[in-house]
Amino acid sequence: MIKESLQKAINEQIVREMYSSNLYLSMAAYYAATNLNGFSNWMRVQAEEELTHALKFFDYVIDRGGKVELGAIPAPEIKWNNSIKPFEDAYEHEQKVTGWINGLLDLAYQEKDYATISFLNWFIDEQVEEEKNTSEILDKLHLAGESKASLFLLDNELKTRTVSPAATSSAAAN
Repeated sequence: MIKESLQKAINEQIVREMYSSNLYLSMAAYYAATNLNGFSNWMRVQAEEELTHALKFFDYVIDRGGKVELGAIPAPEIKWNNSIKPFEDAYEHEQKVTGWINGLLDLAYQEKDYATISFLNWFIDEQVEEEKNTSEILDKLHLAGESKASLFLLDNELKTRTVSPAATSSAAAN
């Protein structure tokens, strides 16, 4: 049985992951409206990944005999001033998510809940990848500067991103 403190904290994380999904979907809409369809694709895939993360937490609470209690999901930002700003916001957001995951891990250690520690290790590794991916694209955007040709090339590169099978939860695979 999951401890109440962890159940509460993970339920809060489920809402955060659902917010993350909505945030990336909002960014996808922004890019689609500006005809940067590769950027839009990248953000849509990211939105799916975040929803998968929410479901992983959801399934974990249930698997541990806990109760999922979903809270309200805040509305995400919907407007950005330029094509770089959504990735700046995405990188900043991923750093926040890393902090939240680290906080969950701290609580799991405090509660001596080794099953949750094991579960959260996947998310720790995932956050390294999330920060790296957004940081790399952000770096490319900064290098591109005002070059429309560079933006076009990067947009074409981002069209190739697909949902990774590794991001799929074990419960969804069964």
